[in-house]
Amino acid sequence: MSNADSIKIQPDRLKKLLQDLVDIYSPSGKEEEILAFTGNYLSCHGFTVVKQAVDENRHNLLVLPNEKEGTRTCYVGHLDTVTAYDLDDYGFREKGGEVYGLGTADMKAGCAAMIEAFIVLAERGRDFPSVGLALVIDEEEDNSGATALAKKYWFPQVVIGEPTDLAPCPGHYAYVEVLLRTVGRRAHSAVPEAGQNAIENMLKLLLRFTEHISTRSDGLVYNIRDLSGYPSGFVVPDMCEAWLDLHLPPDGSIDRLKNELRQVMKEARRDIAGLDATINYENTYPGYQIAPDDNLLKILQGVYRRLSLPWAPQDFRSHSDGSILRAAGMLPIILGPGRLEAAHMPEESVPFRQVVRAAEIYLNLALSL
Repeated sequence: MSNADSIKIQPDRLKKLLQDLVDIYSPSGKEEEILAFTGNYLSCHGFTVVKQAVDENRHNLLVLPNEKEGTRTCYVGHLDTVTAYDLDDYGFREKGGEVYGLGTADMKAGCAAMIEAFIVLAERGRDFPSVGLALVIDEEEDNSGATALAKKYWFPQVVIGEPTDLAPCPGHYAYVEVLLRTVGRRAHSAVPEAGQNAIENMLKLLLRFTEHISTRSDGLVYNIRDLSGYPSGFVVPDMCEAWLDLHLPPDGSIDRLKNELRQVMKEARRDIAGLDATINYENTYPGYQIAPDDNLLKILQGVYRRLSLPWAPQDFRSHSDGSILRAAGMLPIILGPGRLEAAHMPEESVPFRQVVRAAEIYLNLALSL
């Protein structure tokens, strides 16, 4: 018999919590309202909530119930979202078992499932497992919440509720943020031949980079995130910047990738007439791979077996707080409801049955530790 046979996740309570979280607009930098709501919600359910300051107005929320044994495993979620596509239509709605709204997949569903699991654990009226909960801010921007968490706290094992379609992800892609800049010569737009267009040079340069990346066979993923020319107006722009997001599989070499891109830049400067360009690596986070025989992973596999869930470990191919916590010596597994493909979309959604299932996984894992 499972340890959780006599205690159950309450789907109605879970759905109401998720609705309340989604209906609070909380883009990175403006998390004050959702922090106040969530802190009060946890307090009303009997938890002592620690507010860890991140900056002057914002903080992380921590629940560390087992003071005697400490916290060996911490559930981590971020309460911020990207900005809304439509400020008049970002809130919670439900249709055919799917719940919609900004942050449903990334990752308020994961946060709600973790909170519900903690409430059920508390309702047992027995000793709390050596499990903690950390709800952080600013994951969608600078990871300042996770960075602050890692400076003060250390947990041997971490579970992060990012959307993985309930597949456990002991592997995590590396992330490299690239800034390309081209410099041209300004002129009146009616006489472009008198100048040199920095945007045109950038387009040629980007073509070189994307063609090179597409020849790689190691699964490198790229996205041109932003392209901006300066100045705007009736002129030939004399500067252009492009931001690229590069996601490299866990076993890929960041140093090798950087050297390859430097060589691409060198050849482009030689081949493209008048090219004045630079490349900078703004943020770099290594990937990681947790060993298959890791204790938490083996316990989690047993939980999946008891819940009759397929065991199909994967690599998480996005950037997340997992990279920050791994660099601090913790072992993070990414596991949550929803699909990464649905995150940051105008019609972001998650199947509610997955949210319930995630809460059951978090509950059973805590009881198995």
